[in-house]
Amino acid sequence: METVTRLNTQPLRLLQLTDPHLGARPNETLLGLNTEESLRDVLAEVRDSGVQYDLIIATGDISNDGTIASYHRFIARVQDYLPGIPLAWLAGNHDNPNNMFNLPGSKPMTGDCGLGQWHFILLNSRIPFEEGGELSNHELDRLEGLLAQHPTRHTMVLLHHQPVPVGSYWIDGYTVKNAERLFAILERYPNVKALCWGHVHQAFHLERGNLKLFASPSTCIQFTPQSDAFSVDHLMPGFRHFELHDDGRIYTHVGRAKDRIYCIDFASTGY
Repeated sequence: METVTRLNTQPLRLLQLTDPHLGARPNETLLGLNTEESLRDVLAEVRDSGVQYDLIIATGDISNDGTIASYHRFIARVQDYLPGIPLAWLAGNHDNPNNMFNLPGSKPMTGDCGLGQWHFILLNSRIPFEEGGELSNHELDRLEGLLAQHPTRHTMVLLHHQPVPVGSYWIDGYTVKNAERLFAILERYPNVKALCWGHVHQAFHLERGNLKLFASPSTCIQFTPQSDAFSVDHLMPGFRHFELHDDGRIYTHVGRAKDRIYCIDFASTGY
């Protein structure tokens, strides 16, 4: 486990970014939206909020094409707007793990990291060449091993794919296939306080017993909640803010870019 040095006083502040879908070049678009432009707008909103974050975790689909250039640009943009903040990331279904985790030079943290009284475990739910998610036996064993090593430390588990349906029929076909095995492990460890993901391009919150479940909006296009068919929402690109207390309490809210107009293909039936 990598340990991050605290920059702030309590509570610990975590920024979740997800699904930027950057291309190999800065001007590439997704459904008409320049994804680097929207990432910059989200990062500017975070910077201008004045919040001093202790850690940033990006929960997958960093790239839309898996190129090395897209990963370098993501790191560069985060450092441009939020310099000096430790960064961790995990892979989504659009990512190329070989390029993502073997970049030359300094790279974001992977696997797990510790910060203050909190432990963050990053899981790989990616199935090569598929849209949906699943956790391999190796990942589930790794998760249980890490939880057993730190049974009293407040823990947040993060992955890319949603482990529960979010209420949109089309994207809930890509839910983690063996999510019940994941929950069977997590329920044995009451120190696990939250399970967080990306992939669904929308905000979501649910409680399962004492476990809090959260999805974050994408930094690019948003999917319409509670929509049976593919649908692009008019909400702005966003992020999720967490305040994590030493006693295990969690406060969170979603923030979004403001006062921006994007050329998005709202009539699209998929991408």
